[in-house]
Amino acid sequence: MTLVEAVILVSIYTVLGITIIYSIAEFYRFNSYTLEQSYEIENARRGMTQWNRDAKELTTAEDGSFPIRVIDRYRFGYYSDTDLDNTVEYVEYILATTTLRKFTYNPSGSPATYNLTTPDTEQILSLYVQNINQNTPMFRYFDNVGTELASTSPVIDVRYIQAQFIINIDQNRSPGEFMLRSSIAPRNLKDNL
Repeated sequence: MTLVEAVILVSIYTVLGITIIYSIAEFYRFNSYTLEQSYEIENARRGMTQWNRDAKELTTAEDGSFPIRVIDRYRFGYYSDTDLDNTVEYVEYILATTTLRKFTYNPSGSPATYNLTTPDTEQILSLYVQNINQNTPMFRYFDNVGTELASTSPVIDVRYIQAQFIINIDQNRSPGEFMLRSSIAPRNLKDNL
């Protein structure tokens, strides 16, 4: 083998090596983004499942308040026994920018009262909920005949609630957004019982 042949052979192996290393690096970079997106979707899915389970069991508060307290496009507050401890907690789901949080407030005292200044627990459900950016309501509320209610409507009119979370960690990359949807007709708000 001559020196020229050896140089050509080394050059070919170098180009192949660089191409393979670059391909592997790109694969891991893309794969890490996909895993990150999947992780956020799973967090939001767990949050949606929690909301669905707890909101179905809306109940009158320990102080006698109506089961629903706040209805808004990006905020929903209600009373429910979320931790199954025989006391009714006040729960709020709030979307601020792209962060979806769940706040829980426990009653205290006798007669029971709710201190809504400091939550007893705060849980971040997802950091990448894009509803506000897309001007899409996260929560929608309906009365007993299916008419959508505005956030200024009386909470006592709510009979059916839809939730929709749009998850996307980077709107400029694939895979694109993922939408989670659910709806409930809370048992304790039904008129036909």
